[in-house]
Amino acid sequence: MENRKYDLEDRLVDYSCRMIDVVDALPKTRAGNYIAGQLIKSCMSPTFNYGEVQGAESRNDFVHKLAVVLKELKECRSALKIIMKKALIKPISKLEGIYKETEELVAIMAKSIDTANKNKLFKTKDSQH
Repeated sequence: MENRKYDLEDRLVDYSCRMIDVVDALPKTRAGNYIAGQLIKSCMSPTFNYGEVQGAESRNDFVHKLAVVLKELKECRSALKIIMKKALIKPISKLEGIYKETEELVAIMAKSIDTANKNKLFKTKDSQH
């Protein structure tokens, strides 16, 4: 395994590509088509919006854009839960890896928002002295 720093943008691109496979594997039923339509938007959004995060114009803008990424990842997680609970893709064990990746990305984004907010608070307190 290589020791290079894993680029978050590359990780999000890989995530979106894997989620496309999930979307394509959904059954062509009313429910499957509806979930596929929602999921294709929410699984692309974190990747596209992360580019916006990298170009944020302020710390507040950075936090806001990261929050959008987090919101979309949580939407993906909810969709995956439904897909697994209804066994829309079988065997459901095929979804374990992408679900785990979703959870990890949610945790990374949530921690990034928390850190940025703490840094903002620290910087505000620091500038008061």
